[in-house]
Amino acid sequence: MDPFASVPEQTEAKRLLSAALADGGAHAYLLHGPAGVGKRTAAFAFAGALLGDERRAVARSHPDLYVLAPLGEMIRIDDVRALRHDLHMRPFEADRRVYLVLDADRMNADAADALLKDLEEPPPYAVIVLVAGELGPLPPTILSRCQLVPFRRLSEKAVREWIAQQAPERSDEEVRVLARAAGGRLDRVRRLLDSDAAARREVLIAAARSVYVDPAFDPRAAAAVLLDVAAERGAEAKEREQAYVDTLDLPARDADQRVRRAQRGAERDELLAGLEGLEAWYRDLVVVAAGAENAAIHADRLDDLRDDAEAVEGAADASERVRETWRALEEFNLNPALALEALFVRVHRELRTAVRAS
Repeated sequence: MDPFASVPEQTEAKRLLSAALADGGAHAYLLHGPAGVGKRTAAFAFAGALLGDERRAVARSHPDLYVLAPLGEMIRIDDVRALRHDLHMRPFEADRRVYLVLDADRMNADAADALLKDLEEPPPYAVIVLVAGELGPLPPTILSRCQLVPFRRLSEKAVREWIAQQAPERSDEEVRVLARAAGGRLDRVRRLLDSDAAARREVLIAAARSVYVDPAFDPRAAAAVLLDVAAERGAEAKEREQAYVDTLDLPARDADQRVRRAQRGAERDELLAGLEGLEAWYRDLVVVAAGAENAAIHADRLDDLRDDAEAVEGAADASERVRETWRALEEFNLNPALALEALFVRVHRELRTAVRAS
């Protein structure tokens, strides 16, 4: 039985992981690539195969599986210290212990330094599996001590098949639009299939268009649109985490920190997703203007894109400004409100000048 059957595509990653299972492999692995392409699914399947019990590994209930994930915006040194303490415990049931570090690229410098010590000389029974969206934030010393397992964006065909399985009630046209909007990522599809996703998408598109459609455009109001959506998602995450924390016997300070980190993490993820949607709209203006409508992400909004593309130039520069802001918010501790307002001022300048020249 193929332990990676539930992971769509990813031929090279599956080959590397299957080879590791067959020959014993390394003591540390780093699964890396875009979000929503199967890294976590593969990591838990790999852990299950190593431990001989995929069901309990996926359920995170196996006693020889340790999972470390950021509670909020980063993994801190105290989190890694707890893992290091567990690392020197012998296996309970299996022949080895597996340590999954999710979102490993969100370790701060102190946490990464602490983990490096155990990557250099781990116990013989330990297998450490890191999962990261990007390699850039990770120190070269960590990269050099792991076997790298790359993951790629999924094909549109694979995404369509996944949607058809998960949401069979969707029409062929809806599946096509969703798959195109997903950009090869299943996390985006899950977001779009959410019952409130359609409304959030329309709000985001309206904010993207207001830059060049609304003569009374207000950068602060446009920034508030993204911030409000992020705040809503943060509130939902806070409620979920609070309900979970209430079942645990934690000191009040620790419980409060967990809830706050979960809220901030959800807000951050939603804000970055909003910027990705904003960038996709301006990219689509460029694509449609070039006559490549089949490549447009917003395939269900081609009429608006055609009208806008005829009136607006400079969309490529606007798209790049959004990408720059995404990278800055992803990498640095910026004030989101100020960063977004500054972004919309710049984007308005790019597109507004172009409109005047048309």
